[in-house]
Amino acid sequence: MSKRNYIIPIFVPHTGCPNDCIFCNQRKITGKSTDLTAGEIVERIESYLETLPSENRTLEIAFFGGSFTGIDMDIQREFLDVAYSYKQRGVVDKIRLSTRPDYIDVERLELLKSRGVDIIELGVQSMDSEVLEKSYRGHTREHVVEAAKLIAEYGFTLGLQMMVGLPGDSFEKSIETAREIIALKPQIARIYPTLVIVETELENEYRNGNYSALSLEEAVYRSKYILYLLESAGIQVIRVGLQPSDNISEGGDIVAGPFHPAFRQLVEGEIYYDIVDNYLSGKEQTEGLELAISADASKISEIAGQGGVNKKRLIQKYGLGNISISPASLGKDRLELDLGGESCILDRSAVLDIIYREKLNREV
Repeated sequence: MSKRNYIIPIFVPHTGCPNDCIFCNQRKITGKSTDLTAGEIVERIESYLETLPSENRTLEIAFFGGSFTGIDMDIQREFLDVAYSYKQRGVVDKIRLSTRPDYIDVERLELLKSRGVDIIELGVQSMDSEVLEKSYRGHTREHVVEAAKLIAEYGFTLGLQMMVGLPGDSFEKSIETAREIIALKPQIARIYPTLVIVETELENEYRNGNYSALSLEEAVYRSKYILYLLESAGIQVIRVGLQPSDNISEGGDIVAGPFHPAFRQLVEGEIYYDIVDNYLSGKEQTEGLELAISADASKISEIAGQGGVNKKRLIQKYGLGNISISPASLGKDRLELDLGGESCILDRSAVLDIIYREKLNREV
């Protein structure tokens, strides 16, 4: 049985950030607004440990929010000493943190290395200079390139985060950012759609008519191509969409933007729709036929689409009599399609290489 990974999140709200990005309200995103102490970190870790299984697990302590390496170095040491003590005792397996590209240098990395940090995630957001400037990021693409290079040289696991739909962004710019991220060779990545949060400069721009948020459909459309590019490059995409919280939810502090509590499932569902649609589009006769799809059990809901929307769309488009989806031991990236007794096995990556890569090479 494979071990399940658990993360103990330690939110360091806005601490260390030199400026306010146009989209950012860390108090609303993390639910935290006050400074953190080492004692509070211990309390949080201990409270999590009480709820987690003691066996068959891997465990990480993760410092999220703000820019960890922008904190005063003495406070960094104090916080990391707490986490490192748990790692040294074998209670946790890894330590991760997130930070800004312009707050990475040799001195900081030496400290992180000495305190057992394993994973460093950089908030890249975009590699386009205009988008970075309009988003008040306060760093350049050159900062990203240099930081990623240093992190790799020191042997850390590198994670890169990007956003779609920032001011000045476009489909083409998002794809180019994804390609530049791939060139930096991270091991992990995250994809976030831009949301308009209350009490941010982006809210002011939105209400003044200077910014238009992406629709949910457009955010899913862009994200599916980015997810494809990153995964096809061997990068593990550990999150697509912002984690829902008490504040970040429908009816909460979101003013506008493509929020969905299961955003990744929407993206994955659209990918599987495209795969099946591509298969059916090559058939001369589909009217009245039944389509039976077999796939790994973990993929069935994604193939069906939320609320069975993919089944409904395909039945309507091709006049199918019915679509059934059942579990099978084919591996997570393969699915078998049987249309009226004629069957074939498709490999997800191979199909996407045809239908997505050709489009991207042609249009971007």
